[in-house]
Amino acid sequence: MELLVAYRDDPAGYNMAKFLSKEMTQDGEIFRGKHYDLLIIKTPAISADWLAEKHDYAGFIFLSKHAAESGVLALTCHSTGNFSEAKFGGKDRQVAIPHPYIQKKYLQTLWKNKSQFSDFQITIEATHHGPTALSKPTIFIEIGTTEKQWTDVSLCNSVAALVHDVMTENISPSPVAICFGGTHYPEKFTKELLDGKFALGTVVPKHALDNIDQDLFLHILEQNKMAKTVFLDWGGLGSNKQRLIGFLNNTNLEVIKL
Repeated sequence: MELLVAYRDDPAGYNMAKFLSKEMTQDGEIFRGKHYDLLIIKTPAISADWLAEKHDYAGFIFLSKHAAESGVLALTCHSTGNFSEAKFGGKDRQVAIPHPYIQKKYLQTLWKNKSQFSDFQITIEATHHGPTALSKPTIFIEIGTTEKQWTDVSLCNSVAALVHDVMTENISPSPVAICFGGTHYPEKFTKELLDGKFALGTVVPKHALDNIDQDLFLHILEQNKMAKTVFLDWGGLGSNKQRLIGFLNNTNLEVIKL
């Protein structure tokens, strides 16, 4: 069973959790459900590296707000991890185990219902922020992009209802690809996720490639054991292209250039 998690002081996450908890049974601090459980925590979600030590679940789905300086409205999801210093939770140079099948199903479900969210960009984000040390798969599902959206109860309820739909379905496994290159909002990878057969593991954007050395590369592969393929945004690798190819040549991973 999966655990959905929201931070009490995150308005978007809390609103989603409040909606979902209505049909659940409270057992101490846990809300129990048929298909998933729910927990509202008192400390920030990005710092919840302690969660797996206290709660034993198959994976963790964080319900959260999304902020961006651009102000572009967005509904997003992403895996977590830090490719350099941990400025926003987690540990330095550590990535979490991704949750590729739930991510794919959720984003496809959002897209099928995009008429409800016509003002919003529907996209994955590159892997970023904590928590990074959880021993089970981890994903963030986010509502952006300003306080107006985070406190929009109707919007949060609509997204939460789709999360519920995803969590109550039997999700078939897909082949998984690790992604390198592109921007923080990687259009090529999002398109592959929506239209192709692959689910996605860790997504390393172009701006983080300077930090990828042999040790971090091998760590990413270890956290993505389910992946047999790598997607490369071929035009979005910058000056690190050949170094990355050198790392990949020492693996048995299939490499697909996008």
